[in-house]
Amino acid sequence: MSHTYDAIVVGAGPAGSAAALALAQRGVLVALLERGEYAGSKNMFGGVIYGSVLDDVIPGWWEVAPLERYITRRVTAFMSEDSALCIDFKTSRFGKPPYNGWTVQRPHFDRWLAGQAEQAGAELITSTLVTGPLLRNGRVAGVEISRPGGLLEAPVVIAADGVNSLFAKAVGLQREFARHEVEIGVKETIELDRSVIEERFGLQGREGADWEMVGAASGAAIGGAFLYTNLSSISLGIVCSIESLAEARVRPEVLLANLRHHPAIAPLVRGGRIREYSAHLVPAAGRPMFPKRVGDGVVLVGDAAGLTLGVGIYLEGANFAIGSGLIAAEAVVDALNRGDTSASGLADYEMRLRESFVLKDFDTYKHAQPFIANRRVQNVYPRVLADIAEQVFRVDNRKPKRRLGHVLWGPLRAHGVSPLQVVRDLWRAGRAYF
Repeated sequence: MSHTYDAIVVGAGPAGSAAALALAQRGVLVALLERGEYAGSKNMFGGVIYGSVLDDVIPGWWEVAPLERYITRRVTAFMSEDSALCIDFKTSRFGKPPYNGWTVQRPHFDRWLAGQAEQAGAELITSTLVTGPLLRNGRVAGVEISRPGGLLEAPVVIAADGVNSLFAKAVGLQREFARHEVEIGVKETIELDRSVIEERFGLQGREGADWEMVGAASGAAIGGAFLYTNLSSISLGIVCSIESLAEARVRPEVLLANLRHHPAIAPLVRGGRIREYSAHLVPAAGRPMFPKRVGDGVVLVGDAAGLTLGVGIYLEGANFAIGSGLIAAEAVVDALNRGDTSASGLADYEMRLRESFVLKDFDTYKHAQPFIANRRVQNVYPRVLADIAEQVFRVDNRKPKRRLGHVLWGPLRAHGVSPLQVVRDLWRAGRAYF
């Protein structure tokens, strides 16, 4: 194993592997480090990959990647404790190449993407913990590792080691986050026969379904839930603010068990066997928690750079991770060619991020993440909508029907929401999305 490289990437998730792949394709001698036994062994994911960002580096990637199902059905569920109002969108247009999104199992997908980087010439080094940066004259000059030799040298390091990036903290680019800025996602993989999944979700062949749930799905905590269909399993999970979990004095696995028994979800997972349980920290505050992404000899990508977009209608992370990794590789190649990997030499990374979908999407929805964090939006209004639907569809011939305006305000009053709060929240929604 060589101990000197042109670049080192810390973390073989989607961001790190994409960066290593793009660097290797450009002839850069790059080491891709992974603390797990293999890439993906430590990663938790729901999840859907929106992979068009890979089109240029791996043409036709969907034909060779280990994918589960392409999403043709998207359900948004507003839940009370015993009911759900669902908006169900289904299209055949997402079921044709190049497809819109695929469910994946991260242990398989990450291992494949890291393998693509390895085939392109990157040196993949697994079972290796990065214990800290190697510093010379106050700048990053490589990494210290928990292996014989203890040091790997390179003029630039790409940190892709997740939201709680120990490397970014060690070099002073990332601060400690407050509890309200970080969410925890917990997930169960529930094994079910393939034919059962297709029958229950109205799917054919490799069609897939994506359910996003708010309201009672997260109990008293601020957050939401998801359900994704794989070929022969279902990914069921919740994502909640750590602060709200502490305030509600509830553990996430309890909320997940309650979700599994909800009347809208129980029939979908009935008879399944829980095969896996996992948890993962997620950056949740958007721009306010962005770290400084460039330093002398180092850049941050993916979750380490805070690049997860959670704005209600869009819940995306892997495509931002891959995109930032590819953009970082371009900036690093240019910096190496100029012989300047200082912060100023790597500054093109920030400029390219701003010109790409990555930061433009954050700019477009800069008001959406604080809006979504509102307890009424996450917890109260979904219950109100479910209660309104129940009253609208309930037929009681012993009483005359009421006008819809009375039906609307009754549940709002029952949940302690005033007309003024509704007007203010509608204004904030318009500001966030329109």
